[in-house]
Amino acid sequence: MLEKVGAVIFDLDGTLVDSMWLWHDIDVEFLEKRGLTLPETYQKEIEGMSFTETATYTKKLFQLSESIEELKEIWNRMAIEKYTYEVPFKSGAEDFLKYCKKEKIPVGIATSNSRELVNAVATSLNFNDYIQEIVTSCEVDHGKPAPDVYLEVANRLGVQPKDCLVFEDVPMGIMAGKNAGMKVCAVEDTFSAAQQEEKRKLADYYISSYYEITYY
Repeated sequence: MLEKVGAVIFDLDGTLVDSMWLWHDIDVEFLEKRGLTLPETYQKEIEGMSFTETATYTKKLFQLSESIEELKEIWNRMAIEKYTYEVPFKSGAEDFLKYCKKEKIPVGIATSNSRELVNAVATSLNFNDYIQEIVTSCEVDHGKPAPDVYLEVANRLGVQPKDCLVFEDVPMGIMAGKNAGMKVCAVEDTFSAAQQEEKRKLADYYISSYYEITYY
């Protein structure tokens, strides 16, 4: 898997860190306060969207009075304590980051999450020492499955897309990596368990833990 890899690029949520579990509760709480019910299809519909795209979609779907920026700020406030104190690394991820640093493999993050929450978990887990570039989908024109965020990370790392290995946990993210012309390894996550077969078909590789990567 790691042969001829010029850079490793991670998605964040459900891929590098175990955080997808908290968003269902946040969505339910957010909507209940406004007398609304979370649709069963909501998470699938927003899959891959940037934080801004999600706010835009949610505002229109529920006819919310808050502005796009106000919605993003509300979600940041609701999630930041959990990202600071309750979100751990995915299995083997920290050791894999240490390996990449030792082998001088450039590492980036391409995330649909907000910069505020990325910064919170990066500080909490102290992984800034291992990451050279972090790009959020709000900083590019289009969220996943468009390739924009992955291409921007590769550009900042100075590595050709074909030489990048992406780690992703959901189909839209896997498609974004493939659309960027990169190899993609799907990462198992409880949140996307029902999509496992689709993930295996879309990706070049599949792991349930970073300890499965053959450098160990």
